[in-house]
Amino acid sequence: MKFAQKLFLAMTILLTVMFAFFGIWMLFSDFSRLLDREIEQGNKESRMFHFLFEMGFQSTEEFGEEYAVSRTLNSISRSVERDGSHMFVTADDGSYLYGGEYVGGMGFEEEVGKLTGSLDATNTYAHCVRRINGGYYMFTAAVKDISSSRIYLGMCRELTSIYDERDELLSRYRIALVCLLIAGGACIFVLAHYMTKPIRNLDKLAGKIADGAYDLRSHNTNLDEIGELARNFNRMADRLVEQMQKKELEAKQKEDFTAAFAHELKTPLTSIIGYADMLNSLKLTDEECHEAYFYIYSQGKRLESLSHKLLELVSMDKNPLTFKSIPTKNLEQNIRTTLRPVWRQRGVKGKVDLEKAVLRGDDELLLSLLYNLLDNAVKALDKEDKSFILMKGSCQGDSYEIKIVDNGRGIPAEEISRITEAFYMVDKSRSRKEGGAGIGMALCQKIIQLHNGKMEIDSRLGEGTVIKIHFPRETVSGKRQKTSYKS
Repeated sequence: MKFAQKLFLAMTILLTVMFAFFGIWMLFSDFSRLLDREIEQGNKESRMFHFLFEMGFQSTEEFGEEYAVSRTLNSISRSVERDGSHMFVTADDGSYLYGGEYVGGMGFEEEVGKLTGSLDATNTYAHCVRRINGGYYMFTAAVKDISSSRIYLGMCRELTSIYDERDELLSRYRIALVCLLIAGGACIFVLAHYMTKPIRNLDKLAGKIADGAYDLRSHNTNLDEIGELARNFNRMADRLVEQMQKKELEAKQKEDFTAAFAHELKTPLTSIIGYADMLNSLKLTDEECHEAYFYIYSQGKRLESLSHKLLELVSMDKNPLTFKSIPTKNLEQNIRTTLRPVWRQRGVKGKVDLEKAVLRGDDELLLSLLYNLLDNAVKALDKEDKSFILMKGSCQGDSYEIKIVDNGRGIPAEEISRITEAFYMVDKSRSRKEGGAGIGMALCQKIIQLHNGKMEIDSRLGEGTVIKIHFPRETVSGKRQKTSYKS
């Protein structure tokens, strides 16, 4: 059963129970008050009957008991028997002194006998309501002791009209309740379908997304719980699509990594196998042998370098790192000492300027990071004596920025997001000529992540590249010391 149907059924049952309960309670409450009023009226008439009988009997008692009773009853009958009330009087032996024909004709002998039989010296008055022959009647009786005997003064009051009115009201209420349920049920049905429409829309949307329409989203902007559900559903869909795209990218990267790795192995192995076969199967001159040995050696060293970088990339996350305080001036001095001959040999104008600060990290990894970035910058230079490289460090609040600038070939905008992938090279032929395998930037990215840093790359073709790295830093007392190196 669908939610809208459950809501319709529940609301209809609740509406039925509530209206039936309160309607019947109101009807019977009104009927109970009306019946109590009629009983009270019957008791008043009974007391009036007793009073009139006592007054009349006392005034005629001197003419004899039988005459006084008969005379009194006949004189007060018109005053008592009105509005559907009838009086009856019985002797102690059960014989009727008045009203016997009415009681017998209506079939009330049994009820009158029970009522008068329940009276005695202590219980002198009683009343009851009985249903007899389809009608409702109220009976009252009281004990009256006269000179030589005891008599019972009673009255019968018909109440059938109020019971008929109750039954008629019940019948009308049942019809009204049915009409109300039909009209209310129709309104509840429409309301239930209207209220559950957003849920049905979400259900359809979920089905379409499951079928592959990942760009669809809910447009429900209500501020109720369903609107909140729709917004959470959209966030869930965005997260799922993001995760799927991430997984697809990871799968593609792994596929590209495998293909690139196989290609990087194939090229040097082909050279090694080819030259080894030449040495084994052909008679070569000393010069040719020397050339073959050189190629085998150089390609072997390339494979060795590739294997070391792969091991470093794979094991970097697994080996525990011990971070320590590293003064930036120590990094600057190491870089100056190491790169001075390289820049002089390539004719590069280089400058290093690291503001004095203290970083938390592994000094060997940080040096490897900076060497790789500067080495890439050197490989990108093609402007001969106009080539330059700048590495500048500066404190920025709680972080430390290292900026590396070159005026080399630059990187296409569409390639920037992929240069940190393993084996990815912008210019493959030139990179291999320079001895690269496309792993350096992947190592750089990994080192930066391990040091809780972030890297930004801005590059333009033919103009050069700017790489900014931000690291957390420790506060160091002392003035800034400015040290630079040019070659």
